[in-house]
Amino acid sequence: MSSAPYSALRAPRSTWSRLTDDQLLAQCEVDTYRASGPGGQKRNKTSSAVRLRHAPTGLTVIAEESRSQHENKAKALRRLSHALFLHLRDELPPGSLTPEAVAAHPDYAGARDAAELLGVSTGNLIDFLRTDPKVWQEANRLRAAFGQKALKSS
Repeated sequence: MSSAPYSALRAPRSTWSRLTDDQLLAQCEVDTYRASGPGGQKRNKTSSAVRLRHAPTGLTVIAEESRSQHENKAKALRRLSHALFLHLRDELPPGSLTPEAVAAHPDYAGARDAAELLGVSTGNLIDFLRTDPKVWQEANRLRAAFGQKALKSS
């Protein structure tokens, strides 16, 4: 995934989260290419790897694990959705980053508060965050930015 001009994007997060896969794909430049590496002779003869570049944000994701272009495109779309959620944040009004406001904002809530908002236990939320290394890294980056300890990895 590449870096992107996130500051240039002013649409609220809800704009991106409501898009269907087809709508999201329509906003992307799609490249297919031959992936190198293991996978047998078929992999070297077909252009099954997929690269998506989301034009509005500049985010780029790839998927090349499968020998099926269809499967790789679906994986790339999932990765793009994850990347949008990781990198796009609704802006808070200037001067609103008080400790109380940060704790109340869903994007910056603590693990206990976030779990409560989602209706799950803190342990379930932490287990979910562990399923994706980039999500885990972003959660800990946000916690550090607000003076909180990193979540323990095990």
